[in-house]
Amino acid sequence: MKIVLVNPYEIGRQPFGLAEPAALLTKAGCTVRCIDLSIQKLDAKLLAEAQLVGIYIAMHTATRIAAELLPRIRGIAPRAHICTYGLYAPMNEDLLRRLGVNTVLGGEFESGLLSMVDRLRSDMSAVQTEPVVNLSKIPFLVPNRTTLPALSNYAHLILPDGFTKTVGFAEASRGCKHLCRHCPVVPVYDGKFRIVPRDVVVSDIRNQVHAGAEHISFGDPDFLNGPGHALKVVRALHREFPQVTYDVTIKIEHILQHQELLSELKDTGCLFITSAVESVDNQILEYLDKGHTREDFIAAVGILRNAGIALAPTFVAFTPWTTLHGYLDLLQQIVDLNLVESIPPVQLSIRLLVPKGSYLFKLPGFAERVQDFDPATLGYPWHHQDPRVDKLQQTIQACAASAELEGHSRSETFSEIWRLAHRAAGEPCLVLTRGHFGEKIPRMSEPWYCCAEPTRQQLGAF
Repeated sequence: MKIVLVNPYEIGRQPFGLAEPAALLTKAGCTVRCIDLSIQKLDAKLLAEAQLVGIYIAMHTATRIAAELLPRIRGIAPRAHICTYGLYAPMNEDLLRRLGVNTVLGGEFESGLLSMVDRLRSDMSAVQTEPVVNLSKIPFLVPNRTTLPALSNYAHLILPDGFTKTVGFAEASRGCKHLCRHCPVVPVYDGKFRIVPRDVVVSDIRNQVHAGAEHISFGDPDFLNGPGHALKVVRALHREFPQVTYDVTIKIEHILQHQELLSELKDTGCLFITSAVESVDNQILEYLDKGHTREDFIAAVGILRNAGIALAPTFVAFTPWTTLHGYLDLLQQIVDLNLVESIPPVQLSIRLLVPKGSYLFKLPGFAERVQDFDPATLGYPWHHQDPRVDKLQQTIQACAASAELEGHSRSETFSEIWRLAHRAAGEPCLVLTRGHFGEKIPRMSEPWYCCAEPTRQQLGAF
């Protein structure tokens, strides 16, 4: 069977979600080709020859791009079976099927892909029998990255001194045992997480190092969901490749709970930890069920600095409960903690996304705050009761996007956001100086756009 796997977008990473299925499907006797639209153009000739097209949608932005892409794929390959798989596939099942998708798979999707191929070998018209969401443990193979663009084409690591490193991407686990109400992982995994066997992770990293990777970015929703497994992985990584550095994502709650492990993370090459702080308003944090407080965030900053690991916080800066003065408070806290250089400016524009199945609907009265589901944006729109907050969000988003295109520094852009926010709130604005910004930290060349709107450039890539 001829299969084409397509990745619309994954924040500059070489996608595990194409490479690992490629290995499984090749072993099952299929001819597999991959197209990564973040790097490549859509290959009409390749698609026209495909019997099966699999589209990997692990992110909101990727799903938006896929929704615009599907009519063209159906036109190019009218007889092909189309499958969407990945985290965002189940929660958008109805829309995807209306756009011509035949099979929808989420959670641990690999066994579903194999079952689908067996089904189609018997009858190309057979309807889906596989569960849309599978959380059972599955076998993994070492990902096959040979049909993907070279690592040098993807996002790279920028060090504080300006030097860069080629980045590989690995997954040591999927899902999450926590139930943060706004998180897109929760509606699919519902508090469960699954590990990728250590030997598979290390073999995947080994292949990427041989292909030029000097730094590994782990894509686990939370690297310390399984601390024992995580430590075994980084110990093995450091033992074989002591020169290779890495970064991980860890909840503030876990940074505090497992702070005794941080020295070993540092010693094995961890340069920075991404953490979804989301807010410094304790009431909003409670609404989101984040499991930490403002005070915990402040404590985590100090703990990581003492450990010699940089913190890269992410935020959902605009929610239905955000106020103008609450936004100023967030900016002031970032200044007080000298974190300006640690945060991509786009993080200060992120607006709460409410996808299908969101646990936010468990909050009393939340349903009354949102409008009907909008298939164009793949979420439930909401408007703030104070129009000035929505206007500020739009202004900050435009400022961050313009600054990135023009190559402004994080501190320059933050200073402009600081000015805009104070003007919106009618408050006097302190002029920030270099001493307010903190030290530069290692960072990816492509910011975290997980919950941001796709740009026209991304949508036009195909």
